[in-house]
Amino acid sequence: MKNYLLTVFKKAETDIPALKEITLVFEKPKLAGYGDLATNAAMLLSKKLKDNPRAIAQQILDSLKVDPKVIYKTEIAGPGFINFFFTKEYVTYIIKKIIDKKDSFGKSEKYAGKRANVEFVSANPTGPLTVGHGRNAVVGDTVANLLEWVGYEVDREYYFNNAGRQMRVLGDSVRLRYLEIIGEQISFPEDYYQGEYIKEIAMQLYIKYGDSLKNDDPEGIFKDTAEKEIFSDIKKSLENLGIIHKIFFNENSLYKDGKINELLDYFKSNGLSYEKDGAIWLKLSALSKNEDKVIIKSTGEPTYRLPDIAYHAVKINRGYDLLIDVFGSDHNATYPDVLAGIKAIGLNPDKVKVMIQQFVTIMDGDEVVKMSTRKANYITLDELTSEVGKDAVRYFFNMRNINSHMVFDLSIAKKKSDENPVFYVQYAHARINSILNRVKEVQLEISTNNLELLVHDDEQHLIKTLFQFEEEVELSADSLETHRICTYLYELAAAYHRFNKTCRILGTETKLAEARLALSYAAMIVIKNGLSILGVSAPEEM
Repeated sequence: MKNYLLTVFKKAETDIPALKEITLVFEKPKLAGYGDLATNAAMLLSKKLKDNPRAIAQQILDSLKVDPKVIYKTEIAGPGFINFFFTKEYVTYIIKKIIDKKDSFGKSEKYAGKRANVEFVSANPTGPLTVGHGRNAVVGDTVANLLEWVGYEVDREYYFNNAGRQMRVLGDSVRLRYLEIIGEQISFPEDYYQGEYIKEIAMQLYIKYGDSLKNDDPEGIFKDTAEKEIFSDIKKSLENLGIIHKIFFNENSLYKDGKINELLDYFKSNGLSYEKDGAIWLKLSALSKNEDKVIIKSTGEPTYRLPDIAYHAVKINRGYDLLIDVFGSDHNATYPDVLAGIKAIGLNPDKVKVMIQQFVTIMDGDEVVKMSTRKANYITLDELTSEVGKDAVRYFFNMRNINSHMVFDLSIAKKKSDENPVFYVQYAHARINSILNRVKEVQLEISTNNLELLVHDDEQHLIKTLFQFEEEVELSADSLETHRICTYLYELAAAYHRFNKTCRILGTETKLAEARLALSYAAMIVIKNGLSILGVSAPEEM
């Protein structure tokens, strides 16, 4: 429907050239009596044309050449909104389009030929993935799905570092637990990794090597074994949620390949860095930032900013048209500096879109479930998946905007009732499948020959909801907002459940029954397609 209006407004630019200067927005009115779509175009043009918005609205309507078979009524409302009412015959054509396209309905070629990179999770291999990592993983993978649905060729990437202090702490944590196993008295630091997985890795080493490692360096076999085991578990945890990365990029390669030294030389030779107090500073004040920041500490260790600028340069130089970073909230203060550094070396930071993930609180009814990365009282992603299932994990993590704090209620996620949103949506799909199986017994067929019979308010509401899917996919991809798909699917399921109560199929006159069957089948297709974007299954029975 919006595409049709965009087309007729485009033709009206001949009479009203100022229409070219505004961004047309068409929205669904909150009240059904105000039509199917409305625009505030007249109010946007009021200052430009120096006229009353209602008068401008009338000029627009006089210039629009709408097909009466498509739009049967227009009106000017309030301060100058233009409301459009679409004919029932036009609305029903979407059913045939959905049935013809099936699994590809909602996909587009808008960005065909373009390449995107989505970097997400990127947890260093120091322990199992937690629920916080899980939200990052699910949203990142769903964003990649959305980009693929609008035509991008997408690479999923995982960036990690297996060096630095936290990896040294990991190796020493395993070493101390190993010494404990062979009977030595140890003092285990409070800030070391204390989960059971550390003891399990230490036990594996003891079983294989006995006490022969008691004098080994913590950064040798202890760290290497821990890294290998933990990273293997990380990949399995992601695979349990249907997430598979194409590229695994190690920060250390930036040093081995000379990228860090090249970057430091560039900053120095272009007057963008300087030494102070034994450290090297990036002159961010010369890059439109408030203050300069350290990129090499006085100890010789780089800060986060330096390798991340180099890493993004590597990614941009691979030729991507779009790069998505899904970061935790701890990156909020640093990523603008990284983008400034990218611009300083002559690359386009506008290609990089950053998504900041806020915290997750796990609830079980009224009780908060506490978590800690290094202590033994955290919930792993595997535990969450085992507790509520892959579908609930993926749906719930996608259900809220990643920029907002979310509460994941285990008690709701496990319910087999309408209180559980993923169950509610999946049940609509299973219900339709059940109806399709039942009508075979009475020899009813899915037919698009008599769709004009679908004039009931609940039929029209369901059809108009189906109409929104293509645009919702595109808007969700452009805005990188996966929660929009969840919201849409819930509204679609509600529209179907209401239709199913008021518009019977069995026992109805054949032509109308078969038209309603076609509508149900179209709804089933769209629900399945939407769930597939989220990485959630569409069960045939529940």
